Amino acid sequence: MKVLVTGASGMLGRTVAETLLHQDHDVTVLQRRPSGISCREIQGDLRDARVVDAAVDSQNAVIHLAARVSPTGAWQEFVDVNVTATRSLIDASERAGVERFVYVSSPAVASSGDAHVGVGALPADPGQAKTHYARSKAQAELLSLAADGPDLAVTAVRPHLVWGPGDEQLVGRIVERAKSGALRVIGTGAALVDSTYVTNAADAIAAALDRIEQVHGRALVVTNGEPRPVIELLRGLCDAAGVAFPTGSVAPAAAKSVGALVEAVWAAGSIDRDPPMTRFLAEQLSTAHWYDQRETRALLDWQPAVSLDQGLAKLTASFRAH
Repeated sequence: MKVLVTGASGMLGRTVAETLLHQDHDVTVLQRRPSGISCREIQGDLRDARVVDAAVDSQNAVIHLAARVSPTGAWQEFVDVNVTATRSLIDASERAGVERFVYVSSPAVASSGDAHVGVGALPADPGQAKTHYARSKAQAELLSLAADGPDLAVTAVRPHLVWGPGDEQLVGRIVERAKSGALRVIGTGAALVDSTYVTNAADAIAAALDRIEQVHGRALVVTNGEPRPVIELLRGLCDAAGVAFPTGSVAPAAAKSVGALVEAVWAAGSIDRDPPMTRFLAEQLSTAHWYDQRETRALLDWQPAVSLDQGLAKLTASFRAH
């Protein structure tokens, strides 16, 4: 198929594009900066209707990964990139005769602060979402799935905590906080969390594109299916980067209080750098989040090819090489 991939300058988007190329699809990528991928490339902003129309022209399918991902920022910035641009991309896809649309979402769209223990894809709920990112992604997922129909088949894939070599979101932030001494274990660190090695996430997204007749109109959570205590995952990422793991811990209630204060300071000062703590981060580091993968694997006819231990070994090798 001719497939447009948005957001290919990020780790997951780049890996998805490379996976599709390996499967002999004709891939076009759209993002604001060069992707470094050997395929047709369009550099531009999804908020520009002319760029979007040019990108979807003659495509059979779209995989939409581009998003504003940040713990801070003005609400309107998230609306413009994550909601309005997604609606524009869907509208352009319908006009161009695109037949398949995979929206890459996040389990955060259904997060209310409660633990997720052995559940599937809970309903996206913008009203319960705790952050601008999660709320805007929930709105975008709902409008994407609402476009599912006879002419355009739409599905949403929610990879959870994607990481791997070159990751600047999860791994990069954890490593930098560990280096600066700002990383803390919240509570005991015993809460079980799922995560997803990047090539597994990309394989699942490609499978959703291939099997969209089986999964259109619905959302699926994707993980490695190997829940581990959050302290074990954090230690593994720090060990891979060769940085010392912190010995200090903070009570969950205290971390949430600090997060609320930090959010207020960041909002008042319009600070660009990542905050050391937020309420959502405190919840994520102290609350269980693991998902039943049986239905996802059956519907997608997909299994993770790289275990967490194998992924950590690959991450370690990448840090050593660089």
